[in-house]
Amino acid sequence: MGSKSPEGHQQIPDANSDELKPTKGDPKVNQRGSSSADLDRGIVSNDDDDDDDDEKEGATPAISASAPDAEKKKKRKRSKKKKVKPTTLLGKDLKQSIPPRVLLSNLFPAGDYPTGELVPYSNTVRTTDEELRYNSRLWDSDFLSNYRQAAEIHSQTRQYAQSHLIKPGATLLSIANGIEDTVRALCGHQGLDVGDALKAGIGFPTGLCLNHVAAHWTPNPGQKDVVLGKDDVLKVDFGVHVGGRIVDSAFTVAFDHTYDNLLASVKDATNTGIKVSIDARMSDIGAAIQEVMESYEVEIRGKTFPVKAIRNITGHDIKRYHIHGSKQIPFIKNNNRDKMEEGEVFAIETFGSTGKGRLNDDFGVYGYGRNDKVSGANLHLSSAKSLLKTIDSNFGTLVFCRRYLERLGVKSYHLGMRNLIDNGIMESYAPLSDIKGSYTAQWEHTILLHSGGKEVISRRDDY
Repeated sequence: MGSKSPEGHQQIPDANSDELKPTKGDPKVNQRGSSSADLDRGIVSNDDDDDDDDEKEGATPAISASAPDAEKKKKRKRSKKKKVKPTTLLGKDLKQSIPPRVLLSNLFPAGDYPTGELVPYSNTVRTTDEELRYNSRLWDSDFLSNYRQAAEIHSQTRQYAQSHLIKPGATLLSIANGIEDTVRALCGHQGLDVGDALKAGIGFPTGLCLNHVAAHWTPNPGQKDVVLGKDDVLKVDFGVHVGGRIVDSAFTVAFDHTYDNLLASVKDATNTGIKVSIDARMSDIGAAIQEVMESYEVEIRGKTFPVKAIRNITGHDIKRYHIHGSKQIPFIKNNNRDKMEEGEVFAIETFGSTGKGRLNDDFGVYGYGRNDKVSGANLHLSSAKSLLKTIDSNFGTLVFCRRYLERLGVKSYHLGMRNLIDNGIMESYAPLSDIKGSYTAQWEHTILLHSGGKEVISRRDDY
């Protein structure tokens, strides 16, 4: 999911400027408005009652049939349960179901999860001061196991989505639910008990962005169903975490071959960014990505468009339970002298567009992230205090959306959320779009920088 986290927000310039911003966008919330559905527009109202317990509905007693009438009724035939179809995803002896519901740890009882693509470094005779610093506190014993488990869950989920969920005529809500239900099933954590979602599960809300919308759109309550069309270009960006180790990977789907060159340009650019070795400066990575991507053009309905690298969104490093760290990887030539260093984890992603190559905040709210540098100790509003307690115990610093709150049974959270945003405790993230009529594409992988090489942890046969 591009660089999308509460931590990255403080570094994000205005979307209308030429400055770079991480992929998870500059959170902006319009404080005007009235209705509950308006929260999706970034509008929250003052109409919520702060005391959520004031409105209580009485229970309606069930009406049962009399005994004679009940005897006359025919017994219903029990419907046969739909059998889960087994299929081989991982070899002759390891069976996964369709939809995938077999716990991944049962498929890999020894914990020997598949590795990603291993790429050795070309320069092996060097150890920088930065690397010595990282080597002194390198990964704990569960680090690789957790990352590889998360990557395999991502792989099996997206392959199921590609073959069974993402089709013309499907609603984006059904696709999002299908992806997220699969992630939860494979990791064995439904996230309904307090703290369960922090053990393993969704890394951030599933991004399903159509056409000119490049990043940070997910279905949310109060919206009309959006149906995927055969002429649409869909970006699918979702994350999986195990123990806070987040795998962030994305791909683009187009049913019309008109857009093949657009997809190819961005995929090629992402792979170019991945090839750049350790010690590479962000300026060099960005220049290489831009050169490759902008060598492509695409013909759409008789008109030729150059593919432009989107200039005000970036890739990023990943920290534990934080989808975005402090380092950014632009997709264009730049003056950033930061380096990729041993011991770090990066989301290498690129976005290309047939439009202006610059994104602006669009209508709505994608999700919310906790600013863990701001305490809630001075909150006075009871609904804000209650909501913050729910957020901290269920999501921590993981980005979440309104669907996830309502899945937990949280109601009347609008006023509380607005208060948390006003106090800098929560940040909101808007969808990011190029001009209407344009088309955008995205490809992304997570890489781990080992001592002997890099591991493209999310790489599989599909991309």
